Amino acid sequence: MRPGWLDRIWPLLPVLAALAFTSVLLLLFKASPVVAFSAMLEGAFGSSERILNVIAFWIPLLLCAAGLLITFQAGLWNIGIEGQIILGSIGATWVALSLELAAPLQITLEILAAMAGGALWAGIAGWLKTRGGVHEIFGGLALNNLAIILTNYLISGPWQPPEGGSFRGTVPFGEHALLPLFDGSRFSPLALILAGTAFSIVMIALRNSTWGLKLKALGRNSRSAFLLGVSSNREAVLAMMFCGALAGLGGAVRVLSWFDSLRQSISGGIGYLALLVVMLAAYRVLWVPFVAFFFSAVLNGAIVLQLRTQLHSSLGDILTGVMVLFVLLLGDPIRLRGLRRAKDDG
Repeated sequence: MRPGWLDRIWPLLPVLAALAFTSVLLLLFKASPVVAFSAMLEGAFGSSERILNVIAFWIPLLLCAAGLLITFQAGLWNIGIEGQIILGSIGATWVALSLELAAPLQITLEILAAMAGGALWAGIAGWLKTRGGVHEIFGGLALNNLAIILTNYLISGPWQPPEGGSFRGTVPFGEHALLPLFDGSRFSPLALILAGTAFSIVMIALRNSTWGLKLKALGRNSRSAFLLGVSSNREAVLAMMFCGALAGLGGAVRVLSWFDSLRQSISGGIGYLALLVVMLAAYRVLWVPFVAFFFSAVLNGAIVLQLRTQLHSSLGDILTGVMVLFVLLLGDPIRLRGLRRAKDDG
């Protein structure tokens, strides 16, 4: 059995192992790891604008990862979170294009519509699992593709720009419909407040609420949870919808601050990336913000990597992928402990 202090620092080990592996890989290609990582650091933190961009990307990633903590606690793999981001973007876009109200009310309605869209899309996946027996992974993947198809239809059909159909995006939203940005960057202080509030709610729910205990019981053993009076179907759907609402909020942040219109690939792969964040954080709530920020810094820093060196910007993707591989190779102490406990109880 590993000592307690090793379990506490476990999320750092895959990061260090991935950095060492990537360094060896760079040396094999006769590239300097110091130069490469320095370029990535410069790309992420070389100026105030770059730092704000890292934070702006980190916010929707944190929202999605926080939501996934809920579904993982319930033993659910919410692969459909990518589609839930897209539906959140669509919900916010619908309000932005349909209404023209004072900025506070307009933005409030956009956020609510985005959360409703994400929750609805996640609720469908939960309903398919609990009522139709469709595993949430397969249902989620199908709904992800449907969300992409729906986006393409909207931006080339009903919401196409006046100049004609295009797959580039809808018309830009008015200033009253966009989140207030800081210093002309993509960073919105309001979005940061929303993300911080959402993460705090998740942390309280998981640690200090009856619902959190129900989700934990459901995730450990659904049959035992049922015998204890926990409605597995209801709690599973609620967990999915809660996660979907946060993902939808992340979609609203994307469409109302990172961009100014609904576009193709609006999610930017953030949903899938959030899955990796939670895995790398070993499902620990307090580790999630830091791991998400690290991912955001790596991916944003990799953009400058190709400009400063002869290395391709995909090095950031390689680094994050290798980290997840080491998570799987090294094992997850929390899950392994849970499996041992379940075996002992059986």
